[in-house]
Amino acid sequence: MTLDITLVIGSNRHGRFGPVVADWLLDHIRHRDDLEAHVVDVADTDLPTSLTRTPEAADALAGITPRLSAADGFVVLTPEYNHSFPAALKNLIDWHFTEWQAKPVGFVSYGGMSGGLRAVEQLRQVFAELHAVTVRDTVSFHNAGASFDDRGRLKDPTGPDAAAKTMLDQLVWWGTALKEAKEKRAYAG
Repeated sequence: MTLDITLVIGSNRHGRFGPVVADWLLDHIRHRDDLEAHVVDVADTDLPTSLTRTPEAADALAGITPRLSAADGFVVLTPEYNHSFPAALKNLIDWHFTEWQAKPVGFVSYGGMSGGLRAVEQLRQVFAELHAVTVRDTVSFHNAGASFDDRGRLKDPTGPDAAAKTMLDQLVWWGTALKEAKEKRAYAG
């Protein structure tokens, strides 16, 4: 069984480092025969923060909501800004509800000394409220800019590659289990 995984790139900050980490992760996903990757990038969205269903909001959601709905699971890639995750990521999450339900969520984070782990711990609470299952193991890049060379390759891939394999293996297990369960009985939420 191949699972449809959506990578959510959670930063829209000018000069962001997220695409470098996303390319590294997408390479890992694409080398697996049990996952198919798609991307939703908050930098490519124009969602209003009012959560009001306007024609502009409907246009912005038209390209995002079907992608999230079709996913069997997610990997959320987040930086840590001021001990938390970006507002644009929270906005994207809040515009949706059923799209996250009974699906697994893995995390890849980056930042300074904490490697984005404080952002991940807060996101776990958010996704629990949305009835999503977060996988235990994460991938985090402490002082991320120094971990990659000028061409976007990891200087020492040993630890991150192993962490990515573990996180993706857990995502596959949970994604398969939840997909099979929902085929037998709809999630009641």
